[in-house]
Amino acid sequence: MPRGDYAGLMPSATAPHPLTPPDAAAARALWKAWVSGLPDAQTPAEAYALGQFGDHRAMADELLDLVLRGVKTATASLLAEYRWEGETPPSIGAHTVFCDGSGVPRVIVRTTRLEIRRFDAVDADHARAEGEGDRSLAHWRAEHRAFWDRICTAAGTRFAPEMEVVLEHFAVVWPPAEDSARHLATPG
Repeated sequence: MPRGDYAGLMPSATAPHPLTPPDAAAARALWKAWVSGLPDAQTPAEAYALGQFGDHRAMADELLDLVLRGVKTATASLLAEYRWEGETPPSIGAHTVFCDGSGVPRVIVRTTRLEIRRFDAVDADHARAEGEGDRSLAHWRAEHRAFWDRICTAAGTRFAPEMEVVLEHFAVVWPPAEDSARHLATPG
């Protein structure tokens, strides 16, 4: 599933420590526990996506850490990745359980805004919201270009700056903000 810079079935062949697949049973248990604590009027649909950031364990853990610290509030995926993997792009209000690089579910987010732009039209505001590196557009373009070069190569195609990118903004719904420090220190 391409959600959140996630390479899904196309891991990096050069990654030192590939992603461990998400623990679907643990994610389901986390989802059920979170939903059971909500008032009936706020209970979301049973559906949620399951994902990881990046294409190797260290990247997944680094990006997840940014989410848990409130620095990363957006992500991006190539629109073509959804087609390659037979998936539907996210919708506003959709939830995702993101796992760390070892497959442990660590956070639930809700999509708050979506936009599709060409890679070469992504702006500095989105780069800043992704929270990576120095948060500049130059850094965002360099790192995402390198990432999508790997993903496109694995898919048997070439990356092009004209490719469309799904820009997704999200809000953390679990853990609550006051619990984030605890979840940074203790996975699972």
